[in-house]
Amino acid sequence: MNTLGIIIKRELAGYFLTPVAYVFIVIFLFLNGIFTFYLGGFFDSGYASLQPFFEFHPFLYLFLMPAVAMRLWAEERKSGTIELLMTLPVSLWQAVVGKFLAAWLFTAVAVALTFPMWITVSYLGDPDHGVIAAGYLGSLLMAGSYLAIGACISAVTKNQVIAFVVSVMICFLLLITGFPSTLEVFTGWMPDLLVETLRSFSFLTHFDAITRGVVEIKDMVFFLSMILFWLYANAVVVELKKAG
Repeated sequence: MNTLGIIIKRELAGYFLTPVAYVFIVIFLFLNGIFTFYLGGFFDSGYASLQPFFEFHPFLYLFLMPAVAMRLWAEERKSGTIELLMTLPVSLWQAVVGKFLAAWLFTAVAVALTFPMWITVSYLGDPDHGVIAAGYLGSLLMAGSYLAIGACISAVTKNQVIAFVVSVMICFLLLITGFPSTLEVFTGWMPDLLVETLRSFSFLTHFDAITRGVVEIKDMVFFLSMILFWLYANAVVVELKKAG
């Protein structure tokens, strides 16, 4: 655990020692405000709810999370420091999980800085704080899933731009499978069971349920399974690249 903590500190320092972290946080908060107040109609809704705030997170994370994750392994491979990292008394899983947790903690800091939204809605009305807390939980779990995908793809290539584009494409596909317009394409000629299975693989399906305050085991299992699957794939890719 001590080694894992050292890796997490090393990676977090890598974010905050450069302007990248601060630029990301400013962009994240700015876009959140734009989407919530202008596109989401926060004040026009007339309800003391953060639903307009959370409903754009899947699309906001679609680009911002791959941008955070693209450097995790691609930069190590490009600079050649991945060989040095693997020669240290650090297991493969400690390196993979440490890098991921550092990126996730960094994202959690950015999300936590949106707390004025919670204060604002509490001042303007009497919101259901349990639903809001569930929304933050769902947001962090979805961000973690995006990051796990981005980390895996980052390990595949030395080019951060390629890692970013491919990660966005995969996350986008796992997002749109829950859109009604997407499901309509398969409804009618595909068995209902397969259509429902396709819908169940969508980030949107599980995230929407959590933001409504319905925290079910199946939604938690989906996000955690997604994170564990892509972290396992990440470890496999790093092992293959190291062996090659």
